[in-house]
Amino acid sequence: MLSKAQISLITSLQNKKFRLQHQIFVVEGIKSVLEFVNSSYKVQKIYATPQALTKLEKIPHNIKLEEVTEGEFQKISSLKNPQGALALVELPQNNKLDIAQLRGKHHIVLDDVQDPGNLGTIIRTAEWFGIKNIICSIGTVDAFNPKVVQATMGSLSRVQIYYVDLEKFIEETTLPTFGALLKGQSIYETAFGSEGLIIMGNEGNGIRPSLIPKIDKTVTIPRIGEAESLNVAVATTIFCSELSRQKLK
Repeated sequence: MLSKAQISLITSLQNKKFRLQHQIFVVEGIKSVLEFVNSSYKVQKIYATPQALTKLEKIPHNIKLEEVTEGEFQKISSLKNPQGALALVELPQNNKLDIAQLRGKHHIVLDDVQDPGNLGTIIRTAEWFGIKNIICSIGTVDAFNPKVVQATMGSLSRVQIYYVDLEKFIEETTLPTFGALLKGQSIYETAFGSEGLIIMGNEGNGIRPSLIPKIDKTVTIPRIGEAESLNVAVATTIFCSELSRQKLK
């Protein structure tokens, strides 16, 4: 039976302050829980309903597993339609960005992306296209926010997320920088080469003005219709697709 203390701890992890305090975050859903179990992350404990337990096979003995009722699970889940499996996972430690290791590849850079669903979709998209690193400004939404974790569908367990002082990072890097803006060279006429940083801006404001002069090349997705702008997750997907197309040529 779940105690009030357990329920209080798990529900408090909706808040970044308590995720940092306890150094753990929540993963929900059978598929996502199994993805983290089979990753480099350390899973502390899994809570599961009897029905979900039948689908959680081969859980290592060092991971605590507690069976809970459907009613109890409703109290700890943040989802409207819970799948009956929830894991407490330790936050990654010493997650410092080594700029030297970025050479020879493309990486996504996010400037103050705020929507959890957008970040989650970008992480999932990055994994699909083989991009292993996403570098975020300090003001970007926390990647371990439950809504972000849910939207990644397990991809967060394999994509590295870093939070940096973005202006300082761009100044220090020698990698080519490509900024996604409404005005710039067409993405389909831009040679992205073998390495570089693809910088995507905030949902409402785009890339911050102080960062634009530091960008080597501004790139745009040509607009044919009348829409004012593209969703940042959609735009990132188009950039990733074009990078992939150029590499496969």
